[in-house]
Amino acid sequence: MQSETEQKLAQEHTEKRANDLTLELARVSRLLESEANSRLKLEERLRCQNGLLDMTFDAIVTCNLEGQILFWNQGAARLYGWSAEAAKTRFLGNLIYPNDTTRFASNLAAIIAKREYRAEENHATNSERIVVVQTRWSLIRDFEGKEEILVVSTDVTEQKELERQFLRMQRLETVGLLASGIAHDLNNVLAPILMASQNLLNEITDEGQADLLRSVEASARRGGTLVHQILSFARGTEGERLPLQIKQLLHEFQKVAKDTFPRSIQIVTQFGKNIGSVVANRTQLYQAIMNLCVNARDAMPDGGILQIEASNVTLDETFVGRFPPAAPGEYVLLRITDNGIGIAENVVDKIFDPFFTTKEAGKGTGLGLSTVLGIVKRHAGFLEVTSKLGKGTRFSVYLPAIESSNAIGSSVTPPVLPSGNGKLVLIVDDERVMRDITASTLRKSGYQILTASDGTEGFALFTQHKHDISVVVTDLSMPYMDGSKMIRALFQIDPKVKVIAASGMNEEFKLPEILKRKIPFLKKPFAIEKLLETLHEVLGPHGPKDSGSRQSGR
Repeated sequence: MQSETEQKLAQEHTEKRANDLTLELARVSRLLESEANSRLKLEERLRCQNGLLDMTFDAIVTCNLEGQILFWNQGAARLYGWSAEAAKTRFLGNLIYPNDTTRFASNLAAIIAKREYRAEENHATNSERIVVVQTRWSLIRDFEGKEEILVVSTDVTEQKELERQFLRMQRLETVGLLASGIAHDLNNVLAPILMASQNLLNEITDEGQADLLRSVEASARRGGTLVHQILSFARGTEGERLPLQIKQLLHEFQKVAKDTFPRSIQIVTQFGKNIGSVVANRTQLYQAIMNLCVNARDAMPDGGILQIEASNVTLDETFVGRFPPAAPGEYVLLRITDNGIGIAENVVDKIFDPFFTTKEAGKGTGLGLSTVLGIVKRHAGFLEVTSKLGKGTRFSVYLPAIESSNAIGSSVTPPVLPSGNGKLVLIVDDERVMRDITASTLRKSGYQILTASDGTEGFALFTQHKHDISVVVTDLSMPYMDGSKMIRALFQIDPKVKVIAASGMNEEFKLPEILKRKIPFLKKPFAIEKLLETLHEVLGPHGPKDSGSRQSGR
């Protein structure tokens, strides 16, 4: 048996061991509590960081080296259309490169070699839409030291579209500059043809030959119209809004479309009687019609029927209530209908959004229909679209109608223009054919003529005969001294000089003197009646008296 002393020692040892265990448990408990607090703080910090990552517009993704997605922020969900739950069950390469199975492996090799990969890429989305992104891939390690891939992608789709539009505008500006030079020469070719055919029509009695000359005249007029349209679109000159007959504009477009659209597309027109007129910017409205018809053409790659209709309609409050702020009243209805592929119901509401397009990459900018909508709204009108897949599409454009009596294109009996009564006209043009045909035409109408081949010669002739010359008809684009410089020089020596400017380019806006002094401007090719009418308006019923000292011209 143990002695009392031994028992006491054993008890003290036990108590000491118990105290040590208690202290150790307390220490371990404090460590566990500290670790738990640290983990809670870490988790809270991670939640805050994830919240911040979700607030950014960039798509932030992490995945392992096999491509399995580990983290997917809200920016990625917005960009790619996949929720975080759906994305984490998939592999990154399959999501963003569905048609390129080697792309992910290629990017992985790049970041292993260089620790980082940067590029501008096309990524696929859940809706199969392609987005352009600037993407940055980096190799990182998680808390356990495992290697992961961090991907940060910025959506630059709209920025790239704007860049492409800017480049297109630059190209269009270049085309406009080239077109101006070509137009000048082409209009100088067309102008003599137009004037000569009109002169010959007045002399020929054979109806067969007269028909041929009318065809030549019509072709020259049409060529001049096409050149002016090209210049207007290429250089963005729009002009003012004037009363305009829709029917006439559609007839002009129909001729262009038949020459430029595929022969597999049949163009059918249906116009109502006495179609009203609208107050419109001719260039803008022509552009809207062009965009709608081109859209219809593209919807019929294998051919079909393009139907163009115009009619008068009266709209009540119930109808226009669906298209605020339209008001009830008289409208001109323009309809463009195709029997092409149609538009899916789920995207019809998006077709007027800028940059939205259902066409393949490189075949559409997504700006055509948005431009049409903008033009229609600026003309106080509205637009309606109906479509069915496989059946075709119809665009209905409603424009407020006005009285058509003063509309451009209305049939007006041309005034009877009086003879020139021997008044002296100085013609200044660097194109000999143009000078000769204009001089011949005016002589037949009773004018006397002086001609000059450039501004320098024209100025010299005017100084010699300034008391006899009734009016100066000058081209604007000439060598040595151009028309604008000559006009300024003429006004220096005679502020009351009467001048008519002409050009094959839209140059009147370059000449402040023309605008300030309201000098008439003729766009080549101009018809004989237009030239004679302008001369009559400038000279008035009372011109300078005939003088025997006037030269008969050269």
